[in-house]
Amino acid sequence: MQKIFLTGNLTADPEMRNTPNGVSVCTFTLAVNPRFVAQNSEPQPQYFRITAWRQLGENCSRFLSKGKKACVVGELTARTYEAKDGTTRVSLEVTADEVEFLSPREAAPQQPQGGQGYQRQHGQEQTGNGWKDISDDDFPFK
Repeated sequence: MQKIFLTGNLTADPEMRNTPNGVSVCTFTLAVNPRFVAQNSEPQPQYFRITAWRQLGENCSRFLSKGKKACVVGELTARTYEAKDGTTRVSLEVTADEVEFLSPREAAPQQPQGGQGYQRQHGQEQTGNGWKDISDDDFPFK
């Protein structure tokens, strides 16, 4: 059994399609930076082609886009192919078992009220981002 864990950024928007049997499949490329980089050099990312099937693929297509960070767990296969210039190249492909979306979802812009960015809901003050302001007296321990 093999399992690979990758964390990186999408190089382009995911591509969603269906097989002739109607099964959803989503593909995208993940750029993964190395853990360690030699001094005075730029990190050279590794590129992995990711394939996600069925509901997982549909979710990837819906929530991922170019530049977003994701963690992929799956099975790695190396495929060789001949490039247009005649050279033999290797493509690292991963069939995803799990995909975790690591970039925060874009929130709708909030309209500050009262000039301080606070809004009243159910008698409690909340900031524009949904967090409640609390004081030290609200904690049951000290």
